[in-house]
Amino acid sequence: MCLSMPEAEERETWGETTFRVRGRIFAMGLPEGSTVSIKASLDDQAGLVEMDPKTFAVAAYTGRFGWINVKLYRLRHDLGERLIKNAWERTAPRRLVKRPGASHPGRRTAGR
Repeated sequence: MCLSMPEAEERETWGETTFRVRGRIFAMGLPEGSTVSIKASLDDQAGLVEMDPKTFAVAAYTGRFGWINVKLYRLRHDLGERLIKNAWERTAPRRLVKRPGASHPGRRTAGR
């Protein structure tokens, strides 16, 4: 899902797989792990943890910025897509987000 976002790239950092857009991280996790951390707003973080504390938790260290830990085996695919899309949009430069088709996973514009 992460790599389907425009200009997303995968890079190992700190022993974890990180997903970035133009060098900025929007999601990360251990390659063989069952949990990932995803960038979110503080409001979204609070709502998700309250809605389903068995699936979502405040991320260590980055939780104060809204990051959430997500247990993948408990996550519905459609919600996962929305969380990744929102994380990418929060991280990508505004000009990239505003490009036609840019925020639709799997859809790329010409030249990329």
